[in-house]
Amino acid sequence: MRTIKEGSPFPRGATYDGKGTNFALFSDNATGVTLCLFSADGKEVERIDLTECTNGVWYVYIPDIQPGQLYGYRVHGPWDPVQGQRFNSNKLLLDPYARKLSGDIQWDDALYGYQLSPSKDADLRMDDRDSAAFMPKAIVVDPAPLTKSNKPQVKWPKTIIYEAHVKGLTMKHPLIPDDIRGSFAALSDPALIDHMHRIGITSLELLPIHAFAQDRHLIERNLRNYWGYNTLAFFAPETNYLHSGDLEEIATTVDRLHEAGIELILDVVYNHTCEGNHLGPTLSWKGIDNLSYYRSLPGEPRYYDNLTGCGNALNTSHPKVLQMVMDSLRMWTTVYGVDGFRFDLALTLGREDTGFTARHPFFHTILQDPILSRCKLIAEPWDVGPGGYQLGEFPPGFSEWNGDYRDVTRDFWKGDEGCLAKFAGRFAASSDLFDAQHRRPWSSVNFVTAHDGFTLHDLVSYNEKHNEANGEDNNDGANDNRSWNCGVEGETEDAEINALRLQQKKNFLITLFLSQGVPMLLAGDELHNSQGGNNNTYCQDSEIGWIDWQNPDKTLIELVGLLAQIRRENNAISRAEFLTGVNKHGNADVAWYNVNGQLMTNEQWEDPFNKSLIVKLMAVDKHQASILVIFNASHIEIEATIPECEIKQWHFLVSSSGEGKEVKQKDILVIPARSIHVYKTASS
Repeated sequence: MRTIKEGSPFPRGATYDGKGTNFALFSDNATGVTLCLFSADGKEVERIDLTECTNGVWYVYIPDIQPGQLYGYRVHGPWDPVQGQRFNSNKLLLDPYARKLSGDIQWDDALYGYQLSPSKDADLRMDDRDSAAFMPKAIVVDPAPLTKSNKPQVKWPKTIIYEAHVKGLTMKHPLIPDDIRGSFAALSDPALIDHMHRIGITSLELLPIHAFAQDRHLIERNLRNYWGYNTLAFFAPETNYLHSGDLEEIATTVDRLHEAGIELILDVVYNHTCEGNHLGPTLSWKGIDNLSYYRSLPGEPRYYDNLTGCGNALNTSHPKVLQMVMDSLRMWTTVYGVDGFRFDLALTLGREDTGFTARHPFFHTILQDPILSRCKLIAEPWDVGPGGYQLGEFPPGFSEWNGDYRDVTRDFWKGDEGCLAKFAGRFAASSDLFDAQHRRPWSSVNFVTAHDGFTLHDLVSYNEKHNEANGEDNNDGANDNRSWNCGVEGETEDAEINALRLQQKKNFLITLFLSQGVPMLLAGDELHNSQGGNNNTYCQDSEIGWIDWQNPDKTLIELVGLLAQIRRENNAISRAEFLTGVNKHGNADVAWYNVNGQLMTNEQWEDPFNKSLIVKLMAVDKHQASILVIFNASHIEIEATIPECEIKQWHFLVSSSGEGKEVKQKDILVIPARSIHVYKTASS
């Protein structure tokens, strides 16, 4: 007969101590918890009731339980959906603290806590079928720290982010061995690291790697959840990304990236889970303690407060739920060596019953944490709830995805009228949004493209989205893309149009890398990667969603590498303070000129037809160079006069429309339509 000991409520999850394993599960409203043990082939072999409960945590210690043991839970309590109680002990539930999973969800009606039917009250009738055969199982693991290397600790002003997907980045890379493509192991392949060095990347940001569920509706349409914003386990990696099957593969990859001077940032989804709304499956949290883990509609606990558009919202106002999120973040940082996090729909994480607040415990808890507060913290500042766009409203210590930068920059280079002043503000790190409470320019993470939307190639090649392959009659994905196809929809052999598209790509890239704040490059944009006009590849785990590395045109690769070098070597671009006109030493830090070389007037800023601008970014100190940028977003060429100032001579750096030459003050240059020219002073 198996020996059972009392155990401890800390830590939560399954913790192996070298002799046995402590199991601890939080459920404040349960009347009982049963631990289920499974054989290696997934058959249930033993059930053990957890009789100890302290402060809502149920626990037991079992000697001789070793790493590799498969387990799950059955949680007992009232079945009363109208009151938000959805306990059903017929359903095997995944430990929210599971560190590794065995198997995938096998979709079956038994995975639902209620009897599926067309009835509007179907979710009120409990289903008594056992779901264990269709559920992945948690695996007990050895909790020893895995990462070995020191973190690069790239300072924010020098950070250049590369947003990528584990699988999509490497599946078609010709120099990466076939057997590891699409896995964590491929991320540290020398060929990929060499490429990131070549284009100056300091920080690799990955789309979600937490274990996630494949949506039933996608599987039924022969599609797959590709992006992974459908979390099943916050502590476990997606097993399909493990080539070796071992957790150490992640730590080894992070170590190799760190040795190459590259940070790893994870896109994390703590705002909702894969269990959906009241009609969704019962896989974990819903059956463990629905009322504690999720936000319900005020006065209607049967239904979820769907702030995320994904059916539910995690209740980070509950201390035990908040603890779960913090424990997850610390694990990824301390065990695997992750350097930072991008919080998907971060607005939801900071919501109280009265709405969003930057004083939410979620933010305070992270910012006081001695480990997490040192990480790079990036918020996606929106969700679908009331007041669901709060750009610039997050607390100091958090940077934010600047969606306004994307929109205004696209409008400007598309040639829209009346956006010059807005464009200048976004180019200058959006100080109108972020310059408060001693925040810094790196509070603005600037991007033109991201995983959600058009690639850079498609941005200049399509006026409309083309998402037919998603099987939703092209109704999914954003309609407001602010794109311009340069005269022809989609691919063309017209040399003039293709030349214009290339020039527009260069305009976007040069603008992005010269802007104050932190640039984020979508992986593949430097390769002219296209998704065929699909702006919502969330379900395209296919060549549509994977980056095409075959025979890449080196033009943009070399340009991005040059821009990264320019940014790295010139602090006038990557400043630590916002531009104000006068820096903290009393010297000019920026000057804005019209094309006649004169300082801009209010009338010229407000002129809706003015699409040209000259900006002078002054050196941070006497050992640095100043930068001069000439923008012409109009459809005609212009004459631009080099401003008369303390800098007499300017050296050409780069342009989107061809070669340049050294110029001096009062010189008149012909600047082609839709182009940008960049110059610098000689360093003293």
